[in-house]
Amino acid sequence: MAFDFDLFVIGGGSGGVRAARIAAGHGASVALAEEYRMGGTCVIRGCVPKKLMVFASEFPTAVADARAYGWDARIGAFDWPAFRAALDAELSRLEGIYRSNAQNAGVTIFDSRATLADPHTVALADGRQISAKHILIATGGRPFVPEPWAGMGCMTSNEVFRMESLPERLLIVGGGYIASEFACIFNGLGVKVTQFYRGAQILRGFDEEARGHVASQMQADGVDLQLGTDIKALEHDGSGYRVKATTGHDGQFDAVLFATGRVPNTDGLGLQGLGLSLADNGAIPVDAFSQTAIPSIYAVGDVTDRVNLTPVAIREGHAFADTVFGATPRTVDHSLVASAVFTRPELGTIGLSEEAARDRERIHVYCAAFRPMHSLFAGRNDRVMMKLVVSQATDRVLGCHIVGDHAGEMIQLAAVAIGMGATKADFDRTMAVHPTMAEELVTMRAPTRSS
Repeated sequence: MAFDFDLFVIGGGSGGVRAARIAAGHGASVALAEEYRMGGTCVIRGCVPKKLMVFASEFPTAVADARAYGWDARIGAFDWPAFRAALDAELSRLEGIYRSNAQNAGVTIFDSRATLADPHTVALADGRQISAKHILIATGGRPFVPEPWAGMGCMTSNEVFRMESLPERLLIVGGGYIASEFACIFNGLGVKVTQFYRGAQILRGFDEEARGHVASQMQADGVDLQLGTDIKALEHDGSGYRVKATTGHDGQFDAVLFATGRVPNTDGLGLQGLGLSLADNGAIPVDAFSQTAIPSIYAVGDVTDRVNLTPVAIREGHAFADTVFGATPRTVDHSLVASAVFTRPELGTIGLSEEAARDRERIHVYCAAFRPMHSLFAGRNDRVMMKLVVSQATDRVLGCHIVGDHAGEMIQLAAVAIGMGATKADFDRTMAVHPTMAEELVTMRAPTRSS
C-alpha cells in the first residue's frame, strides 16, 4: 500500500517536533499537524514564559541586595503590559524557530487540528484525509480544573500569561510545582498571593525535608500559604471573586488561578474508536519503544503520562525516530531524571527521596542547612539545604536534593555524577570549590541520620 507520508506527527510541541526532524533526517517523508502554535506547552504556555516571569520577579530582591552591597539602587513599579509585550515577541520568535527548523528538515506542516480516522489515516479539520505508514501522537497535556469551579472564569496556566493587568490579590489553588512556582512569581511581582492546598504539605512526591524547607521560605517571603485548605464556595461578582474556604480562611480576590493538575490531551482524537484503551486519566499506554497496542501508532511526551517533563518528551521523540526510521532501536530510561522547581528558593532533585530510599533499603542521610554568603551579607535570612541519600550497602548516592538559589543549575551537574553511579566516597574525593554553596555537597563527612 502506498502512503502519503512515512510518518504523520500530531502535535507541534517539543517531543513531536524533535521526532519529526530526526525522522526526516533519517530519510523519512514526514508531516506534522499543530492546531494552535508551534512549540507546544513548553515554549508557548509553560517552561519558557514561566522562567522569564521568574527572572522578572527576582529583580526587587536583587535591587534590595544591591543596596546592602553599597549601590545606590532603586526600583520602580513593575510594568506588566510592557513585560507581556516583550514576552509575546520572544515567544513568537521561538515559535518561528520551531517552525523553520522543522521545515528546513523537510517536514510538511499543517496548521490544523488532526484526528485519527483509522490506524494509517489522519483527518484534518478541513476534511482532508492523509495516509501515513506510522502515526505519532504528541499532543501533550492540558490543565485540569475541578468540576464545581470549571466555567467560572478562573485562570489556569494556559491563560495566566495573557492577563491584561496584574491582580492586586490573587488566590492560587493547588500545591504542585506549577502552583508553587506561580505563587513565588506573583509574590515577587508585588501581588498579594494566597495559596490554598488541601494536602498537608506542598510539592507532593518530592523529598519531605526539601519540600518543607521550600514551604517555610515561601511563607517567610510573604506567600500566604494555607495548607489543609480547599475551596468550599466560589462566587464571581463585579469586583472579583468571593471565596469561602473549608478552614474558614475566606477572602476576596481579584483573580483565581487553578493549578490543580494536568491531564493528557486525548479528547476527541479518535483513539477509542480504533479500539485503543486509554488510562483512567486519558493517557495513552505505550511500551518501552513508545508503541501503542496498535502497531502503526506511537505516542511520546505528556500524553503518555510517564515522566511529564520537556527534556523527557524530546528524548522519547528522538528515540522513537531512531528506532523506527534510523535502524537503531533505543529506549528511554525514566528511572533517573533530574528536575527543578523554580520556586523561591529553587529546588533541584535527582534520584530517590529519603522516604522512597528508606522504604527500599538501609540508608545514610547527609544533610546541611546554612545561610549562604550572598544573602547573609545582604541581611536576609535565606537558608540553603544540601542533601545526599546514600545506600549503606553500596555507598552509592541514591538521591541528591538541593534547595537554594541556582539549585536547578547545580542539580544538572550532580545528575551526571549520580547517573554514572557515583558513591559517597567519590563525592568526598572531589576537591571543594571555595567559596561556593555547592562545595557543601563534597564536604559533608558524617551522616545526619541513618535508617
